[in-house]
Amino acid sequence: MEQKKGQRLVLFPLPLQGHMNPMLELANILHSRGFSITFIHTTFNSLNPSNYPHFTFHSFPDGLSPTEASTSKNDILSFLLHLNTKCVQPFKDCLATLLSQAALDVKPYTCLIYDGLLNFTQAVSCSLNLPTVVLRTGGASSFVVFAAFPLLWEKGYLPIQESRLEEQVIEFPPLKVKDIPTMNTPNQEKFVEFLKAIINAAKASSGIIWNTFEDLEQPSLESLKNQLNIPMFPIGPFHKYNSTSSSSSSSLLIEDKSSISWLNTQAPKSVIYVSFGSLAVIGEAQFLEIAWGLANSKHPFLWVVRPASVNGAEWLESLPKGFVEELGGRGHIVKWAPQKEVLGHVAVGAFWTHNGWNSTLESICEGVPMICMPCFSDQKVNAAYVSRVWKVGIQLENGKFERGEIEQSIRKLMKENEGEEIRCRALKLKDKSISCLIQGGSSYQSLNSLVSHLLSLE
Repeated sequence: MEQKKGQRLVLFPLPLQGHMNPMLELANILHSRGFSITFIHTTFNSLNPSNYPHFTFHSFPDGLSPTEASTSKNDILSFLLHLNTKCVQPFKDCLATLLSQAALDVKPYTCLIYDGLLNFTQAVSCSLNLPTVVLRTGGASSFVVFAAFPLLWEKGYLPIQESRLEEQVIEFPPLKVKDIPTMNTPNQEKFVEFLKAIINAAKASSGIIWNTFEDLEQPSLESLKNQLNIPMFPIGPFHKYNSTSSSSSSSLLIEDKSSISWLNTQAPKSVIYVSFGSLAVIGEAQFLEIAWGLANSKHPFLWVVRPASVNGAEWLESLPKGFVEELGGRGHIVKWAPQKEVLGHVAVGAFWTHNGWNSTLESICEGVPMICMPCFSDQKVNAAYVSRVWKVGIQLENGKFERGEIEQSIRKLMKENEGEEIRCRALKLKDKSISCLIQGGSSYQSLNSLVSHLLSLE
């Protein structure tokens, strides 16, 4: 008979790399606190149960066509809208079956924790009388801006006009118009409606779990607590918990371990690590400017070039003939890297990033300064906070892919006084990311509150 451990929770992740990782990390944290974990997941980007023998898994057919399931053209909104439409009934059937099977169990399921972008989940769970808690895999500061989209629309900031990019957003002093977290979609009205649905679903839940910590985002967390009027549990950074559970990689791509062996040959704090995440796609001209900017900086670099992440190319075909050989070993290019391990390596001195929340938080936790190149959505807000609020990085202005500016930004961060000041601030923020998790720390206390909250949801 299956061993049951504590109260039972159902977790439902969004099937994208940057969302599955924190959900699995949260599952390990809660499992280590005595909860039994069951995952419901889509057949698209399906999880591998053999990597997590301490969890139970149930998949359902999501009904997405190959076109609807594609995220290769940066139109993430279309993917999310299809997911929130097509998954409603199969998810409900799966969850209802699970609950009916558990009805005879002495320990039935007491709560569903779902990814906040799966907004349809709230109504389904409510119809089945199962309490919910939302997991937000992004930061609190970007969510404050998302929640204000109706106001931003009313004030005339949206749709964004090219001529206004450098204007300050008066309602959010750290931000300029260019930092408003829009998505690459021809239909911004649909994006606004989608955000409204996310906010309304969150308000109807029993609370929100955040992969962040108070010393990093306290003002934003306080603002959201007042706006949404539900319990908030900032228990991050998730990946820094010493869980006794399995730490199997949840990467959907194969991690190239040569990244680490190559870093072992480099001097401390000398390497620029470059990765733009699991979704971004760039043009060939941009790709070449990045390549020459890195080469001309004369610094060693570890560059993740995801297959099919350059328009019209499978991998490195766009590079000039002999480019890699001429680097003389100073550059190492891989298809995917074990990022947490890379950022924690003594040789890494800077991270050129798209500023997805996972990457931003992982860099902060290792005290690695950032070069910010946001692509869409919350990445824009994250980059603004990194460069202008926390001041632990610099931003490529206007998203310029120009080799001279790239080279100059690298030199500024790696060689100049400004870079040294940024590095000092980054190390202080790293210390705070550690201290929040120890006994008495804010995330430690918040996790205790979350456990008590989950135990109370009968």
